[in-house]
Amino acid sequence: MPSFPSYIVAITGASGSIYGIRLLENLTRNGCRIYLTITKEGWYILKEETGFFCEGSEAEISSYICRYFKAEPENLHYFNEENLLAPIASGSVHTDGMIVVPCSMKAAASIACGLASNLVERAADVTLKEKRKLIIVPRETPLNSIHLRNLLTLSELGVHIIPAMPAFYNKPKSIDDIIAFIVGRILDSLHIENTLYQRWG
Repeated sequence: MPSFPSYIVAITGASGSIYGIRLLENLTRNGCRIYLTITKEGWYILKEETGFFCEGSEAEISSYICRYFKAEPENLHYFNEENLLAPIASGSVHTDGMIVVPCSMKAAASIACGLASNLVERAADVTLKEKRKLIIVPRETPLNSIHLRNLLTLSELGVHIIPAMPAFYNKPKSIDDIIAFIVGRILDSLHIENTLYQRWG
């Protein structure tokens, strides 16, 4: 039986929540096992920017998300940000990496400082301590010196920083094209083959 990679995906309270949605679509399409957590600010922005929203218990939300992404329940698990007993809060549960998309400056600061006050921060801390791949997709502008110092700290820890900065050499014709470029670059960093964007040359 083939072994498919597993990833933690965290959506935090920064504009650009559609990047998280599109990444989830592509990871599920590629057969990846996903552990998903969304902060309360992330839920708010998801609803405001995309209309995506659901309420209920952790199990009910997990079931809804599986149906939405047409994923098997064993391949897509949702955990509330306050659930510090979730499997991804422990380094003994193997994953192939974590993606925080979009990553708010609040989340970036907390991860850079080693905080673990919610599941996003704890899962990122575990990913770092286990020396697994951590990707953040910061979405803020302009950046102040505090933001830049935190991003430098993360970079020095080996975090892959993929800012939501689209390219225009591929002559995007729609917002979807711009989104696809960023998601494609995330998949590239995970070594997942994709044709989401036109490559240079």
